[in-house]
Amino acid sequence: MESCYDEVWRKLDPILWELTQNPWVVLQTVSRDKIERVLADPVFRKNVDGLVQTMRQAVKAPAWFQQNHSQGSLTCVAYFSMEFMLSEALPIYSGGLGNVAGDQLKSASDLGVPVVGVGLLYQQGYFRQVIDKDGAQQALYPYNDPGQLPITPLRHPNGEWLRLEIALPGYSVWLRAWQVQVGRVKLYLLDSNDAANFPAHRGITSELYGGGPELRLKQELLLGIGGWRLLSALGIKPEVCHLNEGHAAFAVLERARSFMKETGQPFEVALSVTRAGNVFTTHTAVAAGFDRFAPALIEQYLRGYAEQKLGMTLHDLLALGRQNRMIRRKVSTWPIWRSAERSGVCRESLAREGEPASLRASLSALAGGGSARRPRGHGVHMPSWDSAAADDLWTKACGKDRWLGTTETLERDIRGVSDAGLWQFRLAPASRLSNTPRAIVPTTDGLRRVARDG
Repeated sequence: MESCYDEVWRKLDPILWELTQNPWVVLQTVSRDKIERVLADPVFRKNVDGLVQTMRQAVKAPAWFQQNHSQGSLTCVAYFSMEFMLSEALPIYSGGLGNVAGDQLKSASDLGVPVVGVGLLYQQGYFRQVIDKDGAQQALYPYNDPGQLPITPLRHPNGEWLRLEIALPGYSVWLRAWQVQVGRVKLYLLDSNDAANFPAHRGITSELYGGGPELRLKQELLLGIGGWRLLSALGIKPEVCHLNEGHAAFAVLERARSFMKETGQPFEVALSVTRAGNVFTTHTAVAAGFDRFAPALIEQYLRGYAEQKLGMTLHDLLALGRQNRMIRRKVSTWPIWRSAERSGVCRESLAREGEPASLRASLSALAGGGSARRPRGHGVHMPSWDSAAADDLWTKACGKDRWLGTTETLERDIRGVSDAGLWQFRLAPASRLSNTPRAIVPTTDGLRRVARDG
């Protein structure tokens, strides 16, 4: 929905704001003279000061988690995902997977849940679609200039940029680390566009879901193994490792390796012990939704890691990922049956009674036999998706902070809205749409209402 902060950026540079929806770009582009001039307006200055104060108070105030679980043992959840959809200002997402990841980080911030995100920073991100004069789709890949993204280099206390070296067969890849502040929550991003890498290796994190299986495998190695090592370098020891889809599967192995190094236990013990803290969420609950890699490719990139770091044979490593142990092919499903909790992003994401038998069979096989766990919850980050009118209706019926606590009374409260009020709410968007020649543009803040008043 239209944010109360949008008017600030629109005031500074209305044209640039409409084109980019990127506060970071606006702040870096607008002149100091313009900033001083608009701040001289007492009404505008009062609005800015109020927003800043509100934000600072919200971040410092005890949230739901601190109020209800301050004595609990949970100190950190590491949330791994191939993409995060937080804002148009950070285009490292493509669709549903990133939407869920971004919404969960923002919700964790609102609720005060101790979460850190781990992902990749893509030089080009996902493609932008244009339709040419012949009606055919053309894909464009705008460059993600780090200087125009709301990210900062992650540095050691002495100021040195935090960089990680990941050994791949025959060469090393250096990863740069970045930080994104999402309210109370931090998102850490890794990218291979480091000057110390050969040009081909700098492009490993060039595109989201680009290239073939080999590039995808290298990206997943950097996300899973590199991401867990980044947390270790920061001194972060999560009790829970949440895998948003199977792309970060190798974090399961690296977590077990870290446990082996700390305790001296063999791999089998380390994997069993750490399993209790692994959580897996699926989005496409069919076999086609899981990455597959040829055994030869796994041997090329992971044989040395398995033998030297995990103390296991290549055969045993491949066995971890085979859906059918009798079939000599590798399926990257081990985050499912090496996780203590398994869930889906919505009610439809996991097999239930009445669904096609093929889907139930797929999930049963992927879960290592038996039935897959039911999802523990589903939903979106409400402030990012409801319209101003919807927010007003919900607020009057259920209170402004209705999503920040228990939800037992929500259904009762919303039923208190009159039929006439609901019908008027239903008609209003259609009326605004019919009165504007402009298109509705999908954005990460929901369907941004470009059919604005006036």
